[in-house]
Amino acid sequence: MTYRGKVKAGVIVISEPFELPEGTEVTVAPVEPPAKPAEPSELAQSLLALAGRAKGLPSDASINHDHYLYGTPKK
Repeated sequence: MTYRGKVKAGVIVISEPFELPEGTEVTVAPVEPPAKPAEPSELAQSLLALAGRAKGLPSDASINHDHYLYGTPKK
């Protein structure tokens, strides 16, 4: 079982109450913060520069793109 908590004034304070038998050995490990998202690749940046520039598309193009590309029935 894992118990979560935070350090307050130099003391580890567990978030939820629990009981362990006296003398139970425990391990305390800090939680690493989430990794910073990577920068978009050069290709992704190039494609993002084109986003939203298409003109004259049907209003339902985002929903029915398969219909317009491949002729599948509209949704």
